[in-house]
This record gives sequence, structure tokens and C-alpha cells, in this order.
Amino acid sequence: MTTDQSAAGGPRPIPGDSRAGAGSAPSGTSPSGTAAGGPGPGGSTTSGETGAGSEGSAGKDEAADKDNAADGDVAADGDGANRTDGDGSGRGEDRDGATPDGGSKPDRWAAFGPAPEPVVTWSGRLGRRFGRLLIHEWTLAAVGSLVLAVLMTWPTLRYPAHTLPQDYWDPSLQAWQMAWSGHILLTDPGQLWHANAFFPERWSFAFSDTLLGYAPAGMIGTGPEAALVRYNIMFVLAHALATFGGYVLARQLGASRTGSAVAGAAYTYAPWLLAQAGHLHVVSNGGIPLALAMLARGHGWSLRHGYRPERRHDGWVYAGWLVAAWQLSLGFGIGLPFVYVLAGTVLVAAAIWYAKRIFRRARRPFGQRLFVADLIGGLIFAGVGVLLAIPYFTVTQLHPHAERTIGNIAIFSPPASGFVTAPAESRLWGGLHEGARSLLPWHPEMTLLPGFVLYALAAGGLFLSIWTVRQRLFLLAGVLATMTLSMGTEFFGGRFTYEPLFEYLPGWNGIRTPGRLMLWATLLLALLAAGAVSSFAERVREVSAERIPSWPSPWLRLATLIPLVLVIAEGTNTTPHPVVPPQPAAMRAVDGPLLVLPSGQNHDQPVMLWSTTRFQDIVNGGSGFTPRQLDDVRRVTMTFPDQTSVDYLRTLGVHNVLVMRDQLAGTPWEVSVDAPVDGLGITREEIDQVVVFRL
Repeated sequence: MTTDQSAAGGPRPIPGDSRAGAGSAPSGTSPSGTAAGGPGPGGSTTSGETGAGSEGSAGKDEAADKDNAADGDVAADGDGANRTDGDGSGRGEDRDGATPDGGSKPDRWAAFGPAPEPVVTWSGRLGRRFGRLLIHEWTLAAVGSLVLAVLMTWPTLRYPAHTLPQDYWDPSLQAWQMAWSGHILLTDPGQLWHANAFFPERWSFAFSDTLLGYAPAGMIGTGPEAALVRYNIMFVLAHALATFGGYVLARQLGASRTGSAVAGAAYTYAPWLLAQAGHLHVVSNGGIPLALAMLARGHGWSLRHGYRPERRHDGWVYAGWLVAAWQLSLGFGIGLPFVYVLAGTVLVAAAIWYAKRIFRRARRPFGQRLFVADLIGGLIFAGVGVLLAIPYFTVTQLHPHAERTIGNIAIFSPPASGFVTAPAESRLWGGLHEGARSLLPWHPEMTLLPGFVLYALAAGGLFLSIWTVRQRLFLLAGVLATMTLSMGTEFFGGRFTYEPLFEYLPGWNGIRTPGRLMLWATLLLALLAAGAVSSFAERVREVSAERIPSWPSPWLRLATLIPLVLVIAEGTNTTPHPVVPPQPAAMRAVDGPLLVLPSGQNHDQPVMLWSTTRFQDIVNGGSGFTPRQLDDVRRVTMTFPDQTSVDYLRTLGVHNVLVMRDQLAGTPWEVSVDAPVDGLGITREEIDQVVVFRL
């Protein structure tokens, strides 16, 4: 039989050939080129049979035959035999697979072919994208960082409306700062820097680092309890962001996932930071590594792979500069060194590019869009810095005694022994280092141990690492330089290290505690450690590839997590969470301006927190320095109520004085609070445990 091959893989009858309709090959055989290649179970021919009519004539239209072949239709049933009823008689189709009226039947092999592409709806696309987002590396890293933060800061979120981590002095001040910024930006933004505390002082919001970047959180809720809940939540989130930022930076620079996790945990939970648990502006440092990672990603640069122009993206550059500006808005204590690091990086990068351009005729490192992104982003960052700096320079002019001297810096400068001494809050080393801490003049700012595990991993990273030898030496040099600066005036008097920065860099004289520069040494040590752990993880993969089957054993996989577990274990803490003194009812009922007695740095910070219900003007205030006027108020009111103190308070515009009976033990007011007030022109009223004097 003369045949041609159809598109379906079977023979096609040639027009005019009388044998075309005879149609079937002998039982048990198959024409060449058939799709099935053999007989079906019943001994019938397979799909190699042609689609002739029941009478076997060759008069079939060739066009229809071609259409069938083009559509992939074949004449035989799916099992190679024509379908019958139980009695063996065919129904509705003949042996050749055609319908009785001579038309072609549907191809039953199509049921076994590939299914057509499904029509994806918008909900399906959204679901798939959401599913991919849930298992994305950055999502898992963010969730892991948050879970770790909740566990490592516990019991911060156990009673968030009643307790504060570390103590209730500085945290009360910072809870008030967030509440004030949120309140005033919603009601009267022009009065942001003229806070309700330190009445009648102006620019009082700039007496300390402001945490202004947390103002959106301050817009939610009112009153002291809301302020406490807000503070505790931001305290936990600050730890999570620091871990995530450290992870992202290490990944961008080329570290493995495990190495990056070690870097993030070591950067966040270094033992020396446990002594800073009462300083949210110090703990809130996650924007530093996150901004650096975004800027590096936008410029297509990593430590391990160098400059890769195909990975450039101006969107990441904008994001990096915005995150850097937000980090700066949390305070200059941590933000100012960050400003100089970014400025130095820009200058060094520009100098290197210019040198290559001159001597090697190198092309420009990036295009116009990236240059514009850097220009606009850098201007935004600089603009935020200038706007934030203006109130602080104004405060320095109004209060010259607030400016620090090199002698003030010496008080807080830690000796070299501080780098191996842990704070009392360290669960692992706190008790063991009690004797060493007793030798430090001001141990809360001088216990600078970043972790013995981190030291060991970083030392190992000098010899075994994914970073090149030159990169390791640069990281080591950065560690030594920042640790030297952290010593302040303790390193040969600081004449060649800290003192030049203090004298010549704008704003540097506002940094009171040089030990907090240990943050940068910790970050660089964490990157050295990430290089070592990443190299170890790569070696484990190489060993597993040599095994059959090529899959690491559970013990090998667990071994790569040992450094992470050790770093986290060394960062565990025993940080106290004291109950905050509850707000007196008088603070909700008495108008300002008012003075609360006793007054002092530690007494006044909870008073600021109590004022968050009504934000009435209060004379009380606690900050990095004490204004002269507040000093005078505290001195004059030691004899309150008497004529001199009453007249003085009236000249300031004070209308009410609240004396806290439960805090008077051992103070001059313990007796005078019940003295007669006849002839003073004032009234006295008892509201619970508070004596209210109305002037």
C-alpha cells in the first residue's frame, strides 16, 4: 500500500489509490511511522490506521484528510481496538474508527495528550505572587528576625502597658518623645521643637536625641499606657530591624545565608549592647546596615564579586538614601558617625574613580540615572541632617554650658579592659565579670565586650574566609580603628585619635559617650565572622557533593548552625523590666503650667510620661543636660510653700504645684507639705496621694 506520513505520525492515503480504503494492517502488525508502534491489547491495529470511511473507498476529500492530519487526529480508539458492547457488536462506529455516516470522529488520543495551558485569572496570579512572597528569602529573614527579637527581649511584651526594659528613667523620657512628636505633628507642627516639658524654655525638644523617625507610631493612642505599649513595641522592632539589616548587608556583600544570619545576630545581640537597653536611640541602629546594603545593591557592588554594572538599579539607591535619612532622624548620637562614614565613602569612591579615569582611562562607573539618584538622594539626606541640626545649634547658643568639653569625654572614655568585660545584664558573663566591672569608673558605658564567640569567629575569618586577604586586612584595620576611637581619651590621651575629631568635625563635640562607637567595630567583626562561617558552609557543600547520594547528612547541616547558636546564646540577657509608677489622677485633672515636686533628673522623666494625656506645660524635664533655669527652680522650691518660692514660680507663669506624698521621704517637703499657707494667696487640695497647691 502506498502511503504518506500524516502529521499525526500515521500513514495517509494517496488520492486515487484503490487500496487506500482497505485500510488496516494485519493483526499484530503496524505500518511504519505509527504513533503507537504496536497492536493494542485486543490484537487490533493501533493508531497507525488511516481515517477512511466505512466502505473503504478512497474518495475521501484530501483537504479534509489534511485537516485531520494537521489537527493531530487519528482513527483508532485509545486502546487500538474499535469499541463494542458486551455482545461484541460495534455501536455508532466501525472498525476503522469512522462514524457510520462517513464523518471523522473525535480523536481519543487527545485525552492522553498535554493539557492546554490554563487561563490564569487575576486572583490566581495574585495568589501565586503572594505564595512566592511568603517563601522568599527576605520574607523568611524578616520573620525570623522578628521572632528572634521577641524571644531575646522577653519579657518586654509580657506586660507592655506597665513595664519598661532596663529602668523607667530614660525609657520614660523616650516614650514621652515619641508621644510628643506624634501629638504635635497632628495638632500644631510648627511647635514641634517647643515641647511641653521644661516650661518656659524654648527649643526643649532638642535637649536630647528626639527619636523623631518614630513620630508615625506616636500618632496612635494617647496617655501613658499607650506611650508604654508604643515604646515596648518599637524596642522589639528595633532589635528585629537590626538583625534583618545586618543579614541583608552581609548577603549583599556576598556571604552565605548562615554566615549572614551570624552577622545579623552578632550585630544586634552583642553583649555590650545589653547595657544600652535603656537607650532606644542606641538600640535603634538597624537602618545603618540596611541603608548600606541598599546603596551597595543599587550600585551593583558587593565585597565578594566587586562591581557588576548589570545589577545596578537606581530605585535601590533612592531607597538607601531615604533609609539613611530616617536613621539620622532617630538621633545624632548614633547618626552623626553614620553621616561621616557615608561622606567618607563617597569621597573615597570618587577619588578612586577619578584616579582610574586619569591613569587607566576607565569608563565612568555608572550612568546618568544612577548619578541623578545619588545626587537627589544625597541632597535629601543632607537636607534632613541640616534641618535636624539647626535646633541643636540653637540650643547650644542659648545654653553654652550644654556644650561638652574634652574633659567631659574623659569621664566616659573606657579603658582597654572594657573590650573583654560584659555588662551586668549578660546572662552568660554578667556574674563572672562583676569584679572587672567594679574597676571601671562608669561601667554602663565602659563594658564593651562584643562577644567572645564573635572574637573567635572573626579571628578565624582572618585565615579562612570567602573574603580575599586584602579585604580581610581592610576589615581588621576598620575594627582596630573604631575600637581605638571607642576608647576616647584613654588611648594616649586621644591626642591623635579622638581629640582631632572632637575639635574639627562639626557636631562631634556633642557625642558624650565614645564607647558607643563600638557599634561600628561590632559590625565589622560580624562581617569577618560571616566570611568565616560562609567558607565553612561552602566546604560542607563540597563534602556533601562528594557523597553518594549528593546530599549533606543532618549532622553536617547542623554543624553549620553551631556558630549561630553560640552567638545567640552569648547574647541572652537578664535585663530587668521594672513597673513604671502609675500616673497620678491629678495629672489628668490639673491644668498647666505646673510643677511636680520632688524634682530631679530621675523624678522628672516619669512626670514627662504622665503628661502625655493632656500635654499641659510642665516645668519638670530630664535630658542630656539641665538648663540653668530648671536648676534655679529646684533650688528655690526646696522651701516650698513659702513666699519666696511662690513669688518666683508666679514670675515664671506657673499656676499649680503638685507634691507627691509617696516620694517625700527624706526630702525637705516631708514636713513643709503640711505647713500653713495663710497669707500666701494659695490654696491646697488633696487628690489621692497628691497635694495640689493652686497659685
